[in-house]
Amino acid sequence: MQNGIKGRRVLVTGSGTGLGREIALEFAREGAAVALHYAHSDQGAASATAEIQQAGNKAKAFKADMGSVEQTRSLATQAINFLGGLDVLVNNAGITASIPFEETTQEQFDTVFQVNVRGQFFLTQAVLPALVASRGAIVNITSIHAFEGCIEHSVYAATKGAIISLTRELAIELGMKGVRVNAIAPGAVPVENHFKLLQDVEAETMLRDLGKLIPCGFAGAPLDIAKVAVFLASDAARYIVGQTLVVDGGTTSWMPFGEGFKTPGLRLGKGYVPGL
Repeated sequence: MQNGIKGRRVLVTGSGTGLGREIALEFAREGAAVALHYAHSDQGAASATAEIQQAGNKAKAFKADMGSVEQTRSLATQAINFLGGLDVLVNNAGITASIPFEETTQEQFDTVFQVNVRGQFFLTQAVLPALVASRGAIVNITSIHAFEGCIEHSVYAATKGAIISLTRELAIELGMKGVRVNAIAPGAVPVENHFKLLQDVEAETMLRDLGKLIPCGFAGAPLDIAKVAVFLASDAARYIVGQTLVVDGGTTSWMPFGEGFKTPGLRLGKGYVPGL
């Protein structure tokens, strides 16, 4: 493998469903040994593990509640023991909640932050010695919610903004120890949980309508994010440090009120810019 992923030892959190599952599978396709993590049902992680093993690669799934610091530390120990070390950590596990700001309770706030930020923080801390030994890489999964507002997502967006800040900070602290840290901010990438929530809408219709709102004309797929995660963990990205790559089909590049400039006859610069 020219990107240097073959033989790498990788832990992907939240890899029982959605983005995490596809990220784990893509690392395995590139020849990596993978430790998968799930928090509740093991169905998705188990099927991904079986798929990886059938292809001849090493894989095993581990259960842990990312809201528990003790369990995140146990996950680190189990994964490192299974893999015989660690080269890549993908911090993907996270939960979301759409709650009006004024109705958000302390318990709800704490739950989302404990899983999305605290769990990631202490898992990274627990695996750090192994990553220093291998001069490894960390890929944190954040979201475009860190850059753009969305109704009733105040707590979730705050956690995703925190991940970007933590990524920059750790890139400086850990870079001096030989560990590269970067992040990915996915845009609209529908996964099975989205389709479950919208059972009265056909998946094809949902994807088509969503694509109309994205500059590139289509919604992303989990594989789009997985390939970027593999790239950031690879030798090809060795000079990329402390960055958050936005993978959103152009969503955050779009200025929605800019559509008004399409009004017939409206020509800014007329009278002083030639040709207008």
